[in-house]
Amino acid sequence: MRRDAVSLAAFLGAMGALHFAAPKPFDTIVPRSLPGSPRTWTYLSGAAELAVAAAVAHPRTRRSGGLAAAVLFAAVFPANVKMAVDWRHASPARRAVAYGRLPLQVPLIAWALRVSR
Repeated sequence: MRRDAVSLAAFLGAMGALHFAAPKPFDTIVPRSLPGSPRTWTYLSGAAELAVAAAVAHPRTRRSGGLAAAVLFAAVFPANVKMAVDWRHASPARRAVAYGRLPLQVPLIAWALRVSR
């Protein structure tokens, strides 16, 4: 299996599992404009990450899995924006984490698209 695909599948799998193992931090960045409970969105996004990880891991579904990963990385961008806004008055270290997540989406999307090829 390609190393970039294995790494992407592992990353998505780990993040998806974290949504279930430690959901509170994810709950706090769910945009308020989404209907329903933040925990529901945390679990749904975690399940999506696990499903996409499985798709990326299997050669037959890798292309669609990579494309789905790119869409997923774009879809969670509003949560990263919410985190940056919420943490704008936090300590410099927390602000650096929150603001650093914003441009990180670009290489994540590029990685997913590379895996889809």
